[in-house]
Amino acid sequence: MSHNTSSTVAVLMGGPSAEREVSLSSGRECAGALRAAGFTVVEIDAGRDLPDRLAQVAPDAVFNALHGRLGEDGTVQGLLEWLCMPYTHSGVLASALAMDKQRTKTVYAEARLPVVESRIVAAQTVRDGHVIDPPYVVKPNNEGSSVGVYLVMSPDDPPPALSPDMPDTVMVERFAPGRELTTTVLGAGVGSHATRALTVTDIVTDGWYDYDAKYLPGGSRHVLPADIPAPVFDACMAYAVQAHDVLGCRGMSRTDYRWDPARGVDGLVLLETNTQPGMTPTSLSPEQAAHVGIDFPTLCRWLVEDASCGR
Repeated sequence: MSHNTSSTVAVLMGGPSAEREVSLSSGRECAGALRAAGFTVVEIDAGRDLPDRLAQVAPDAVFNALHGRLGEDGTVQGLLEWLCMPYTHSGVLASALAMDKQRTKTVYAEARLPVVESRIVAAQTVRDGHVIDPPYVVKPNNEGSSVGVYLVMSPDDPPPALSPDMPDTVMVERFAPGRELTTTVLGAGVGSHATRALTVTDIVTDGWYDYDAKYLPGGSRHVLPADIPAPVFDACMAYAVQAHDVLGCRGMSRTDYRWDPARGVDGLVLLETNTQPGMTPTSLSPEQAAHVGIDFPTLCRWLVEDASCGR
């Protein structure tokens, strides 16, 4: 997208998903950064009137700061394609695919990327008894930000008492021991670089990397670059680019791992790829960009310059 200081960017935020508050925080941060970068910015809390709001604003580009269902799963991407409005981050197919954790893992496995066993099961079946031998994790197949994640660590533990607002079917995944690692990728776009991984972050928490650990100040400590063996670091960087490519992502993505240090490179498994990484003050991708010399306004500007429709 060509741009100048008169270009108008609509920042989509909020929306109706379980990740609404995270999205509002991301959206406010991005809107401020884009104003600092010289754009005229209109903030839109995405509701049912979104098509009308977009028609009124008629932006030169749309910055998608939505998270979760409808905003991250290909739905709003399809709307923006219909309206012929360039937008940031991944397109319809990659967004829908990456939001479905089980189908993502199928694509990973076909690309020979390492994953752990998982299956999609009726939520009531999970409540009734252990579907696989503990330790295992139960989570929605199409939410992020560690919303609705349950850990079952011991055969002596009862089946998880899933809350009533969990979906009718859920993912049950073999628990992967070890450390939480993540790598951000910037895709080949209007910039001079090819698709590249930025760095690896080691996410240090006192317990599970849950919603509070992700978004509350002090909830986790981010060590970057991660102090891990070079072969594991290099594998994270390579796998993230490969995941970005095989899922068909564009713009920015972030791939999350678990790594068992006792097994070396063989202890590294991919969990998921985020096509709309968080852009809050404590978020991982802006930290990684800053680490390699890309400040936050520059990152947001690059995403707008990379915005497209129909690719």
